[in-house]
Amino acid sequence: MTQIGRRGFMASAAGALAAATVAGDAVAVTGGAEQRRRTPRREFRGMWLATVTNRDWPSKTGLTAAQQRTELLAHLDTAVARRLNTVVLQVRPTADALWPSPYEPWSQYLSGTQGTNPGWDPLGTAVHEAHRRGLELHAWFNPYRIAVHADPSRLIATHPARLNPHWVVPYGGKLYYNPGIPEVRAFVQTAMLDAVRRYAIDAVHFDDYFYPYPVAGQTFDDDAAFARYGAGFSSRAAWRRNNIDLLVQEMSQRIGATRPGVRFGISPFAVWRNIATDPLGSDTRAGVQTYDDLHADTRKWVLRGWIDHVVPQVYWNIGFPAADYAKLLPWWDELVRETDVDLYIGEALYKAGDPAQPAAWQDPAELSRHLTLARSYPGVRGHCFFSAKEVGADRNGAMARVVADHYPSRVRPPR
Repeated sequence: MTQIGRRGFMASAAGALAAATVAGDAVAVTGGAEQRRRTPRREFRGMWLATVTNRDWPSKTGLTAAQQRTELLAHLDTAVARRLNTVVLQVRPTADALWPSPYEPWSQYLSGTQGTNPGWDPLGTAVHEAHRRGLELHAWFNPYRIAVHADPSRLIATHPARLNPHWVVPYGGKLYYNPGIPEVRAFVQTAMLDAVRRYAIDAVHFDDYFYPYPVAGQTFDDDAAFARYGAGFSSRAAWRRNNIDLLVQEMSQRIGATRPGVRFGISPFAVWRNIATDPLGSDTRAGVQTYDDLHADTRKWVLRGWIDHVVPQVYWNIGFPAADYAKLLPWWDELVRETDVDLYIGEALYKAGDPAQPAAWQDPAELSRHLTLARSYPGVRGHCFFSAKEVGADRNGAMARVVADHYPSRVRPPR
């Protein structure tokens, strides 16, 4: 087995994609002489496949195993039809599992009842079927969210949050594990790594939720944890950032120890800090800053090389006053320069054609312009679209326009 990359990566999907990517090694005949076509540039072409609240899949709870499987395969086939090469499947949306985990219950988004075996292995099937189609399968985990409600009694009796109530913080109408408790950090890592150990996934993927997004008038109550573990830190915010740094750094190390070659990527909110807050920040005026509000120092993770790729959610149009797509691209491009971290841009396909969005999003060419602009920045090595439902439905033709303008053939992800 040939191993490539910082963690000795060998893409599980490489063989299948090599067969599918005819254009990559095609030979053209011109005037009787053979000319090898230029190999298309490797780039990341992904879509998120969200399961929380049945956003993308399954379409609703309580479908039979066969119906769930049919829907899943349809999403994979859509990715192939759109000439994508990666599916980022949410497999741990709310401290639960879409595989037979010994640590956490089966997800309620399958059967409708938390802890009920759906009668099949969704993650195992997704890995196998994605690789058959030449797709990479990235397993998407949310580290600390327990529930999208605030009632612990609604969790299954054997849920770790019920068994360890001191781990839990209610906030903003939801339940979260407390990132400041070392036992919590170790547990969530172990629970996620069970999937890495069992399945030939191509990458572990975290989204943008670390400490929760701020809710006006509410306080995330971690007083007891800070009193116990926060000695030596200049502020509670510095302690919280260290808690998330430890999660990322330790997870990176444990992924490599569990299954060498599995990559680690994170998809943060795209504004680390505004330039008015920090001269190192982006030329933005965003209402949320990951460093200050989510206690996630995404810039440090890139510079320290704790992750293999970063997928900032640049979910605004070109020219948006508070957070201009055209101003965030160069900031991220400069950040990854001279690092080994690949940069893929998260794209807000869900906004395209939505009448509630600004006028720019009513233009089917807006997203295509994003990709055109991104090609002028050498650090940008691909894009990921939110999310699978819109990749298929394509409300105003924006996705079809991207494919027509930028994806003439299938290509392999960067390595």
